[in-house]
Order: sequence, then structure tokens, then C-alpha cells
Amino acid sequence: MRRRQCEVTDPGEIRRILSAATIGRLATLGADGFPYITPVNYVYTSDCIYFHCALKGEKLDNIARHDRVCFQIDIPLAYLDLGYNPAGGACSLHQFYHCVIIRGRARVVPDGELKTAALNALVASHEPDRSPAPVHEGMAAYKACAVVEVRPETISAKSDLAQKKSPEEREALARYLEKRGRPGDRETAAAMGFGSKEQ
Repeated sequence: MRRRQCEVTDPGEIRRILSAATIGRLATLGADGFPYITPVNYVYTSDCIYFHCALKGEKLDNIARHDRVCFQIDIPLAYLDLGYNPAGGACSLHQFYHCVIIRGRARVVPDGELKTAALNALVASHEPDRSPAPVHEGMAAYKACAVVEVRPETISAKSDLAQKKSPEEREALARYLEKRGRPGDRETAAAMGFGSKEQ
């Protein structure tokens, strides 16, 4: 990673970022030799990525040929506009974010306990305020979907929060965002170490 000051190495923070996002991008290698990227709804549980999909498709064909994959998520935070530094021009514009990149191996999970647990974890992560009936093997939809597991071999993570700026500049940025009050501004200021995440 070139910008080491942005690197996230704390496993708990990496888990938090992975658990906060709901959509990731799976990169597989296509039969034509080109990378193939697919957005998927996912859950991170038991140190693996799980997602469900149709029983047939290009990504499953790719995984069957080459199980090495890359999985990426990002969480956009505040966008720094010209209001902060009008004289800075286009070069002062900036996007703050969190991201995680996983290199690992993918496999289709067979019917059974792990597939059931993964599907229930996926539902729970997307429906935190509801309690739908548990997924079980007797459901028609259970047999009609595949569950893919991505087991990480390496994980790298990054949070761009103006780390290369001086403490004074970072505080000024955070105060600007708090005052501006757009969606994500207070969360970004809090991630920088200033203010509260509450909107």
C-alpha cells in the first residue's frame, strides 16, 4: 500500500468496515482471460464472505475454473467540495472513504448447516430491525439458490481521513464538515476523531 498512513491494520476495525457495508464486488477470471466483476449483497461472518446467487451463471463458471478471487467493498464518506477551500480549485476536491480488499478462494457451499447459517446471517444483516422466519432446507427458495463462500488469504484495508494533514488542518476539515451537515459529514468528522457520529 503506497499511502501507509491510511492503512487499517486493526482486525476489529476491518471487521467493523466489512460489517457496515452491504454490497461488495467480486472479481473472477473469465474464460476469455478478462477479469469479470459482479456486485453482490453479502455478509461477513465467521471470518469469511458469503453471498447467494442463482444456481448457474458466469461468476460460478469462473469460480469452477479458477477459485482465486478478489472481493472489494467501499464505504463513501464525506465529499470535500470547493466550499472548504475555494482558492484551491479542482485539486482541493476530495472524497473520504473506507475500503477493504480481500484476496482469497471461492467455493459453492453445499446444502446443509453452513449454507443455512450463511443465508440466515445474510438475512439478519440486511433486516436488522425485523425478525423474519428462519431460512431452512425445506424452503423451495433454498434449493433454488447457491451460496458462495470467499475464504480470505490476504486482507488489506484503508481509511482515507486526511491522515497526511497536520492536526490543525484535520480539525479545521472536521469542523467544516460538522457545520456543513450533509449526509456522512458528521460520521467523517467523528472518524477523524472530532465530534459525534450522530446525525
